[in-house]
Amino acid sequence: MPIDTIYRDSQCEWVDVEAPTAEDLKFLHERYEINNLLLEDTMDPNHLPKYEEDGNIKFYLLRESTELERKNLNTISDISTKIGIFLVDNTIITIHRMKTRSITETKKQVSSMQADIPPSKIALAIALLIMKSFDDESISLMETMDNIENEIFLKNTNHTNQIRRLYKLKRKSGLNSRVLTISTDAVDKFKLLNLQDSEIVDLKDKHKDVVADFDHLNIQITNLISMFLALSDQKANQVMKVLAIYSVYFLPITFIAGVYGMNFDNMPELHHKYGYFITLGIMALVVICTFIYARRKQW
Repeated sequence: MPIDTIYRDSQCEWVDVEAPTAEDLKFLHERYEINNLLLEDTMDPNHLPKYEEDGNIKFYLLRESTELERKNLNTISDISTKIGIFLVDNTIITIHRMKTRSITETKKQVSSMQADIPPSKIALAIALLIMKSFDDESISLMETMDNIENEIFLKNTNHTNQIRRLYKLKRKSGLNSRVLTISTDAVDKFKLLNLQDSEIVDLKDKHKDVVADFDHLNIQITNLISMFLALSDQKANQVMKVLAIYSVYFLPITFIAGVYGMNFDNMPELHHKYGYFITLGIMALVVICTFIYARRKQW
């Protein structure tokens, strides 16, 4: 997508670049004298959030939560996409490799405003929407966790599938928490812009809220995994208990059957008229006595 001038007035010019090419970066370097190293940071899909200042250029690199469902959750690029924000005098330049909701919604806000907008206000609006994307993600993950919890405790579901879902949920939550923790310094650096204290406080409060939400979510998921494993162990113990009880019943009568299964001629009961029935009766009596004993012991 070519370099696009989104907004221009007497105080501000907003230039947006989506999926920049090498030629686009070269133009930005020559036109606005932006350091090539800073421009290269916007091309790294796994670059962490940060703030840098080079002369009169202020550079914010933030990451926005994405709604794309990834099979592998190994890096922060699997759950977020980066947005580079350059502030050069009265110009704001945004660089991103894919369409993002924060940029789209900020464009709508800017187009609906009548008064002139300084670049710092646009940067703040983008940052607030980026934090809002993580807020929405935390709500979505919390709802997913509640559904898994209901299925674990209220329904008889596939345990293998549930543990995989919990593992995936924990990976997503952990990666989001890591991105937000690293973003703390970049969020604090918005105080360097010409903004009102109340506006900066709003951004910091939103950042603190989502950090706290993901910290709480991580704890809840960890507890749920522990409870799930404990429940699985309990069910396994119940199965082993039933098998053990049955073995207690059948062990003595199996012994009796084994004795009478031996091929010896001088077995007194072998030719007895009622030997077969007497032996079955003894077996039944042993089972009944074992049952009564187990009930009294509350096994």
